Amino acid sequence: MQVSNLLGLRVIDAGSHPVGTVVDVRLSVAGDLSADPPAPRVLGLVISPHSKGSFLGYERVDIDGPKMIAALLRWGHRGTFLAAWEDIARLSNDHVTLRPGYTRYTAALRDAE
Repeated sequence: MQVSNLLGLRVIDAGSHPVGTVVDVRLSVAGDLSADPPAPRVLGLVISPHSKGSFLGYERVDIDGPKMIAALLRWGHRGTFLAAWEDIARLSNDHVTLRPGYTRYTAALRDAE
């Protein structure tokens, strides 16, 4: 499955209750980025209970963009969380199922220092 096929999929929990929509796929790259790093791995899926659109970069906690746009996007994405790849029980063409007892991690990004 291609990463782009995950965007917009509805997400349900193990009891088939709606949780939200996949709005982003979070990747992780190990090692030194300038020294031929290994391929990125999927860290998890960003799931929004209220919006089907992207954060447009405003998930970064130190974004310095227009405050009105940032506030509007953050409000629209309230409750958004990161589900770890290990918490994905099943992927299908029309939805994602989370495993029982999954954890809701923060979707906020901080710049690497």
